[in-house]
Amino acid sequence: MENTPVYKHTAAYAREHDELPLYRESNKTNIACKEAIEAAIRDNYHHNSLDVKSTCAQVGHKFSMERIAYVLANTVQQKDWDGRISPENKAWAKTIPVCQDSDAWGQNRNCYFVVDQAHPGLVDMFVTHIRKELAQAREAPKKKPSVLCRLQKKEVPTAPKLPTKKSQGQEL
Repeated sequence: MENTPVYKHTAAYAREHDELPLYRESNKTNIACKEAIEAAIRDNYHHNSLDVKSTCAQVGHKFSMERIAYVLANTVQQKDWDGRISPENKAWAKTIPVCQDSDAWGQNRNCYFVVDQAHPGLVDMFVTHIRKELAQAREAPKKKPSVLCRLQKKEVPTAPKLPTKKSQGQEL
């Protein structure tokens, strides 16, 4: 499931472009990710406290950060009315495009991968942590050490010095 790409188009688009298998696989993976998030929150909530690092690690072992962010952004967008989700997380969710995928009866298909079996306050805490993880991942490439720093940290073996003619007792 981790290797399944996130399909960001509607079912109608997938049908028109002969990509329905990709759409269906991505949709199934979105639902599995939603269920994994709910299970991880349930498993890591103890004594009125959520261990967000363990929750993130539990879900991150199965799904890519892109998929987790997509599912969480969809969840927050669908719960835009909920005051238990912070304005910062709502603003973040709006930056991630999630297509409105309506079926023939006008039902939004994205409702199937909304994290709704966990308290919205706990979901908000998890979203905040994921946002921080994503920000750190974006900053990581910028903080690469220079080649000189890397060489200075490594012990680079040097070639042995060859004796010069002068050291051998011969004069030039």
